[in-house]
Amino acid sequence: MKVFILAGGFGTRLGDLTKNLPKPLVDVNGKPIIEWVILNLKKYNLNDITISTHYLPEKIMNYFGDGSDLGVKISYLFEEEPLGTGGAIKKFSENIEDEKFIAINGDNLADFNWDKIIEDYNDSENKVLLTLNKVKDVSQFGVAEILDNKIINFIEKPKPEEAPSDLINSGAYILDKELLKMLPDGKSSIERDFFEKITKKGLISYSIHEGLWFPTDNLERLNNAIKNWKYE
Repeated sequence: MKVFILAGGFGTRLGDLTKNLPKPLVDVNGKPIIEWVILNLKKYNLNDITISTHYLPEKIMNYFGDGSDLGVKISYLFEEEPLGTGGAIKKFSENIEDEKFIAINGDNLADFNWDKIIEDYNDSENKVLLTLNKVKDVSQFGVAEILDNKIINFIEKPKPEEAPSDLINSGAYILDKELLKMLPDGKSSIERDFFEKITKKGLISYSIHEGLWFPTDNLERLNNAIKNWKYE
């Protein structure tokens, strides 16, 4: 299965760290964030990888090249104008023959079990799967509402007593290109313009990730990742 890594963002909430560096190249315990993502994929023989780029793309391309140093195959999708998560994923899907593929955020750290995720997808009747993980503070995230083994809604930053679950989107997906045609051309959000719409139709299954997961989208979360991230 082909993999698409979203890595085109500016990372402005990391301040000076990303002034001259794409956020996915920010170091966590000796390696760039996105390299940890790739090593996790490689562990499960997911070796055919495309990285989306926009901000300082040459730095990502110079660092990884064709991926041979890591034992994977890497190609690049350059966004001349920022396409958002939805626009970038749709553009990638239009350039491959495969009906299904993996898309993953390039700025989260996780020890995903991709064998389990793919098995959960194959066991599902749905064409879209999201990974979910449990968090203690639901008030900082969009929280999944579950019914009959499907995601039927996301509640954005609910009060703990009003949250439908303690499960949030982990930022790793298996997607079907046919359904992605509903996204508009150009810039869009995979979360708002796709997931929120098809959850209402009961078209999304899920796989619960019980291992490590660290977002790095602000300095507090990045420092927490640096303190606690361990990968074997």
